[in-house]
Amino acid sequence: MTPASPGPAGLPWYVVVPVKGGTAAKSRLHPPAGVAREDLALALATDCLTACCAAMAPAHVVVVTSDPRVVAVAARLGTTVVADPGRGLNAAVEAGRDHVLTTSPRSPVAVLLGDLPALRPADLLAALDAAADDPRAFLPDASGEGTVLLTARDAAALVPAFGPGSARAHERAGHTRLDLGLPRLHTDVDDDTDLATAARLGLGPATLDALGSAGHRVLRTSAHGGV
Repeated sequence: MTPASPGPAGLPWYVVVPVKGGTAAKSRLHPPAGVAREDLALALATDCLTACCAAMAPAHVVVVTSDPRVVAVAARLGTTVVADPGRGLNAAVEAGRDHVLTTSPRSPVAVLLGDLPALRPADLLAALDAAADDPRAFLPDASGEGTVLLTARDAAALVPAFGPGSARAHERAGHTRLDLGLPRLHTDVDDDTDLATAARLGLGPATLDALGSAGHRVLRTSAHGGV
């Protein structure tokens, strides 16, 4: 394990990762024949969480979910699990933030989307190092319109505005936009095109295992820009 470098004021980062899970997860994703969407969604989250825990102390990774399968993965990795209140993504983020405020109120906090199957530990570390220079910051997704990482030196100052146009909303709220050239961190997977892009960047082992033999078809079609 490579521990994360200290955050602002030498305090450790806490990373909140909301994961929806279950049959409602990733409704815009159409897996190849023979691959259940629920299984693929779990695999996306598993690869993201595994990379996150390789970058920092797993106890500082706060997984917000109420899906039993995600809870099992999070527990196996040694993360902290907080129950999802079931009122949408921003409420889930707030639940994780509030846990950090209760357990380590002076620590900086980051919110990382849980559907980044190409993420590598070095990508997250580079982004957190860059974010430490600003009171609040965010990293947009590959489209430039969404947000994949949101940070605050003071957890109490973190006010999430995830949803359509979240990059603009976070920037208007005073977060510094970080354009770091980290494509594996920029690429969250919501639909088939995103999955093909992530495949070109290099999917994690859980996602490849979930795809099975169909993974070869995804890799072939992604090489030609298809889905």
